[in-house]
Amino acid sequence: KFLRNIRLSSMFFLRTAIPPLDSVIGKQIEGFLRIGKRIVFLFPDEFFLVLHLMIAGRLRWREKNARIPAKVGLAAFDFDHGTLLITEAGTKKRAALFVVQGKDRLSDFDPGGLDLFKESYQTFKQRLLKENHTLKRALTDQRLFSGIGNAYSDEILFHARLSPVQMTAKLTEEQVNRLYEATLHILEFWTDKLRRESENGFPEKVTAFHPDMAVHGRYQQPCRVCTSPILRIRYADNETNYCALCQTNGKVLADRGLSRLLKKDWPRTLEALENMRALTK
Repeated sequence: KFLRNIRLSSMFFLRTAIPPLDSVIGKQIEGFLRIGKRIVFLFPDEFFLVLHLMIAGRLRWREKNARIPAKVGLAAFDFDHGTLLITEAGTKKRAALFVVQGKDRLSDFDPGGLDLFKESYQTFKQRLLKENHTLKRALTDQRLFSGIGNAYSDEILFHARLSPVQMTAKLTEEQVNRLYEATLHILEFWTDKLRRESENGFPEKVTAFHPDMAVHGRYQQPCRVCTSPILRIRYADNETNYCALCQTNGKVLADRGLSRLLKKDWPRTLEALENMRALTK
């Protein structure tokens, strides 16, 4: 598959100037790699395109020389048999493309996170307990574990029945083992599921939100295990979803914005939260 052309609609999308983008035009793609959340296109002579889609970036396969969509379109990769469109929803354009040459330069993009399908439980445990962080931060830190993002960390913690704000230093051996098993299960389950749903076609429907997820993206919907409402912690452009009854022994975790507003009136239990909601209806 020869890359015939790259059309850019956003100059901010390309983050490198040397080597130039033309370095890979007309070259054959020899394969792909994944480095954390980055997709790497492999070309002869150790040229690489490194693509980071961030949260809202998407890949869409269209007919040859397809038009780049207005507003959401970032770039188009033209091939002999079709065009790969790169889009990103929202106003904050964070997706990025890099052109690099040499394996040493490519290694600069590797934050060092473990590929859990290649590591043992003991290696996982050692990396998890290396520093004291919340479980949510530890799972999504690409320096610790490779490729786990916001959505799947929520699903992992729900499956492991652990609080997203529990500190790693306070985990028991049984909890670490439970987290390890849950992490492998969730990653394997969703990898297989999304592959089946694509039916050997181009996986355009890969998204951070899926109707079959247990907690992520299901704020205020009933938990599929205990039926209590799914709650959230909001911060910056992300949110953490969790079930208080299944994961935090019924404790409502403080949402930074609302807890600052309500201060001492912030509900600490599901019962208090339900009472507060009843009074505001």
